[in-house]
Amino acid sequence: MVDRTPVASTSAPDASTDPPVETSGKMSLPTLTGMVVGGMVGAGVFSLPARFGVATGILGSLIAWAIAGTGMLMLAFVFQNLAIRKPSLDSGVFIYAKAGFGDYVGFNSAIGFWASAVAGNTFYWVFITATLGGLFPGFGDGDTVLSVAVSTIGVWLFHYLIARGIRDAAVINRIVTVFKILPILVFIVVLFVALDAGIFADNWTATGYGDLGNLNEQVRNTMIITTFVFLGIEGASVYSRYAKRRADVGRATVIGFLSVLSIFALVTLSSYSVMAQPQIAGTRQPSMIGLFEHVVGDWGRWFISIAVIVSVLGAYLAWTLMAAEVMFIPARNEDFPAFLGRENDKATPITALVITSLAVQGLLVATFVLTDALNFMLDLCTSLALIPYFLAAAYALKLGLTGEAYEDVEPRTRRKETIIGGIATAYTVFLFEAAGLKFLLLSTVILAPATLLYVKARSERGRRIFSPVEIALCALVVAAGITGVVGLWTGLIAI
Repeated sequence: MVDRTPVASTSAPDASTDPPVETSGKMSLPTLTGMVVGGMVGAGVFSLPARFGVATGILGSLIAWAIAGTGMLMLAFVFQNLAIRKPSLDSGVFIYAKAGFGDYVGFNSAIGFWASAVAGNTFYWVFITATLGGLFPGFGDGDTVLSVAVSTIGVWLFHYLIARGIRDAAVINRIVTVFKILPILVFIVVLFVALDAGIFADNWTATGYGDLGNLNEQVRNTMIITTFVFLGIEGASVYSRYAKRRADVGRATVIGFLSVLSIFALVTLSSYSVMAQPQIAGTRQPSMIGLFEHVVGDWGRWFISIAVIVSVLGAYLAWTLMAAEVMFIPARNEDFPAFLGRENDKATPITALVITSLAVQGLLVATFVLTDALNFMLDLCTSLALIPYFLAAAYALKLGLTGEAYEDVEPRTRRKETIIGGIATAYTVFLFEAAGLKFLLLSTVILAPATLLYVKARSERGRRIFSPVEIALCALVVAAGITGVVGLWTGLIAI
């Protein structure tokens, strides 16, 4: 959840945030850290036990968290380093792609981030109604008519709340932060107190329960969920223009990440302490509910269910704000069509908000034809987010290799930050491979038609639409998008 402090204006970014600006409307380090923590702690944490249980045992989970933790920490350092080396780039993650690789690449980064937020928000509603399905069968797994109807009401209620003004939403966000962290900590403590040493030992490799594949396969099968739960690591970067001190953006990113990594790893390990791996794998999502109920009894189902709903509604509010911001800022920077930069009388980016809400609504309807709506939305959200993450990491690597922005920096510092950029870039490439070709093609199904927005934006300002290199890139995106559509039509890509 993003704790967006009220600001006087949501106009185009002001590059003068360095040196520090100590205005009352600016965000402090604790507030920025809260944005990062809140942005990452949403729905994913409640599904961790079963997503890990179906893939691996304790040893595999420890390796997975070590790899994911290292890779995402490098990405956190990338955002920290970019905040220092390029203090004038205040528009969030997409601006790094634009600065490093041109306008069209930056546009695709912004669209990818926005589409990821939309898929994630749809996941939230499916997750909420699937949670209700454990209490009221009519909601099923979040893909019934009742589920979509309730979700639709929720989408437009939140739309109305946000349209009234960011100030009202921020108050709710602060309250929700407390109510979503405390139940997770209670879960961890209760399960570790109830630890069964025999079960924990049997779950170490879980080889006695069946074939999970070799350790490499087990770890790979956890990569999408470990990436999904860390989405939001860029939360402080998106709102960097509101920071009191520019350096706090990077600090908040790293502090928030390390805090959340500890929580996620403990949730996973505590789950293996009370239930055998096959039972964990078969637990209905959100799987934290089943595990907690297994330990404490019937009241545990209600306790975690309420926590899920409160947490996910808070995360939905935050990511709707984030998605609208990611459309609004490029429009104000003349990278998106001008109509997406319109605000209402409450200083809310209303056109971007409307399009975001409509997109979520469209994906909710699509859940009727999806085989597994919950996991599909999770995987699609993660795959789309990899685009801006990869481009930000690649830009950091490019800066280190070329020496741009390192003119007055010690060579040792430049080498260190170049290595960090290289590791982060390699990690995101690995995640693309782990996600699979299907989701990369589905990403281009969204990016290809979105190019029309880019053409419109360039035409409005009388700019050349594509450079020769961008023409080739656009042709590749469109070809991949067509391939994805054909794959969906013929059934070669199953959803």
